[in-house]
Amino acid sequence: MQTERQEASAILVTAMGVYREGPVLPALHEHFSSVWFHHKDAGHPKSTAVVPDTCADLVWCRGRLLVAGPDRKVSYEQVPPGTTVVGLQFRPGAVRNWLRTPASGIVGSRVPLDCFWSGKVQELLETMGDATDPHVLAQRLQRGLGRMAPGIELPDRSTNRILSAVRHARNTNEPIVRVLTRTLGTTERTLRRHCEREFGYGAKTLDRIIRIQGFLKLAVTHPALDLTSLSGAAGYADQAHLTREARRLTGLTPKVILSQIAQSASAASRA
Repeated sequence: MQTERQEASAILVTAMGVYREGPVLPALHEHFSSVWFHHKDAGHPKSTAVVPDTCADLVWCRGRLLVAGPDRKVSYEQVPPGTTVVGLQFRPGAVRNWLRTPASGIVGSRVPLDCFWSGKVQELLETMGDATDPHVLAQRLQRGLGRMAPGIELPDRSTNRILSAVRHARNTNEPIVRVLTRTLGTTERTLRRHCEREFGYGAKTLDRIIRIQGFLKLAVTHPALDLTSLSGAAGYADQAHLTREARRLTGLTPKVILSQIAQSASAASRA
């Protein structure tokens, strides 16, 4: 019953309140793909639907630092209205080097950062001080992490090769595992071990998550397209396939997703 109530009231995080993304400082570019902040207005419901995106995030919320592990399915975040959240998105493959743990160890988890960096978290919080402006918080957090970055190993380059191969596999009818083992010149067992270590799950789940993210991006950039066109462009067999995957990975139907995105765009244009 609780999950059903969450689904009924949840709104995509990018369609609620103010959500902004930007590039990270140069010192962090090889480790983090973006810095973001999200402010939930006081009038919004508490439940926010966060869709899997192949990545983990380092998050500051209400004076605490935590790690949001990669998700296999939609996560319903209970962030109080009026709250601002600041985060940095790890590049795929980077979280293992920063936290000294495989991505599979934190799938679907929200873990306090001091579980990994017991001696450094307080230093980071002191660096951020008592700032309340999200841009200032993000800059201070990045500067603190930037001092740590020289001692952190860069992500395995084969991780980017896997992502590229999955995205280009839309043009073939081959099973994704076969495509990847051929591209990387490896066995299925080695491929699975690598994907679980760097992404948190196997190649098939990775493929599904990349496809739903492609649909979400197309829905934003091509608002005039209907669901049939969007499903084909995103790589789904048909609209029914899209609907099944959307419910599994976002907790929402495609029609509801398009409605939320349209409402968010309309609100932004009036602001």
